[in-house]
Amino acid sequence: MKLIIAIIRDADTDSVSHALTAADLRVTQVASTGGFLRRGNTTLLIGLEDEQTPLALDIIRNNLGPAEPNAHRATVFVVNVDQYIHI
Repeated sequence: MKLIIAIIRDADTDSVSHALTAADLRVTQVASTGGFLRRGNTTLLIGLEDEQTPLALDIIRNNLGPAEPNAHRATVFVVNVDQYIHI
């Protein structure tokens, strides 16, 4: 299993989140702030099977708006999950 932690701009939250859920991926949204200008961001937590990782990354990449000058469109971490418990 993998956990994708994707930090995206607030403006991209709806399009990315809806596209991920349309692909039957579970998404948890957490409001966050960061960067030099302290702009609003959203952190998406996406738990998925290893083979779903490329699909999720493509969905994130393809549903982000255009990049602003000197800014990244997203910061994405993909981490291994040893155990997943749904309570």
